[in-house]
Amino acid sequence: MMDRGFASDNASGVHPRILEAIAAANHGHVPAYGDDPITARAVDTIRQSFACDAEVLFCFGGTGANVLALAAVTRPYQAVLCADSAHVWNSECAAPEHFFGGKLIPVTSQFGKLEPGGLAAHVSPGRGVHQSPVRVLTITQPTEWGTLYSVAELRALAAFAHAHGLVLHVDGARFANAAAALGTTLAELGPGCGIDVLSFGGTKNGLLGAEAVIFFDPALAEEAAYVRKQATQLASKMRFLSAQFLAYLEDDLWRDLAGHANAMATRLAAAVGDVGGLEFVCPVECNMLFPRLPAAALTRLHEHHHFHTWDEAASIARWVTSFDTTADDVDRFAEAVREAVVAR
Repeated sequence: MMDRGFASDNASGVHPRILEAIAAANHGHVPAYGDDPITARAVDTIRQSFACDAEVLFCFGGTGANVLALAAVTRPYQAVLCADSAHVWNSECAAPEHFFGGKLIPVTSQFGKLEPGGLAAHVSPGRGVHQSPVRVLTITQPTEWGTLYSVAELRALAAFAHAHGLVLHVDGARFANAAAALGTTLAELGPGCGIDVLSFGGTKNGLLGAEAVIFFDPALAEEAAYVRKQATQLASKMRFLSAQFLAYLEDDLWRDLAGHANAMATRLAAAVGDVGGLEFVCPVECNMLFPRLPAAALTRLHEHHHFHTWDEAASIARWVTSFDTTADDVDRFAEAVREAVVAR
């Protein structure tokens, strides 16, 4: 078995309560493709958790969730605004553009965050049919830099989007980490902020390849079921995805797991905060850390530890803690970081 590293929360395993839920669902026959009682219960549970009569579609990939969300609310001649660091722009192999047929427009961000003032120029009157009209503003919460939008910032972006006739989509692959860090409920951080569509991630927080796309305005989901099928995100044995969300939301397990991952990141930041030659390039606000280290130290660390170099030219690493990261994992890695920097 490989040691727990700090490369990604995708690298972690599955929480035991999630595995138990999958096993419990593995009895008898039920209708396929989501027409089963477990999926019905899971949809109701998500609606209760988000305090909204939403349309909920389960799928099994983060990219698939974003593709489904964006393709369901756009036409091929339209455009989607995103941060220049966005996963949909940098890490999804043009899948969103392939499936919705329009274009992504990256906007300069500050450590992944957008603000209304920086978006205004992109929604000004265009050149008629010669220019793709913007339909969606998509943001990531937390951002790819681990920074958080506050409730006030989300509401401001929602107000901007709606004032310009745009749909606000949130890539929430780590949405639970954001809610745990901000101390909000899922409802307060979701429809309470004016979000229209949410890609609600579970895989990065202890689930086995399960995501949910939540349309807080059901009218936006009129064609979403067809998009999910065409995008190959309709699971035939849907109950095994749905059962995971039932366990995830029961007794706020999502908050416990995300809160632990966040706490381990805080512990790691504190443990190496006094290391000379190391600096964090942006605030540590959830379970992702972005330290700048001497290049030689990064090389030495990579010899025995799993993590990603985020920006090789700038010598910036990315460390990610997970729901199953332990205090011992953090302390051992912190000591290795200290030794690598000193020995450079």
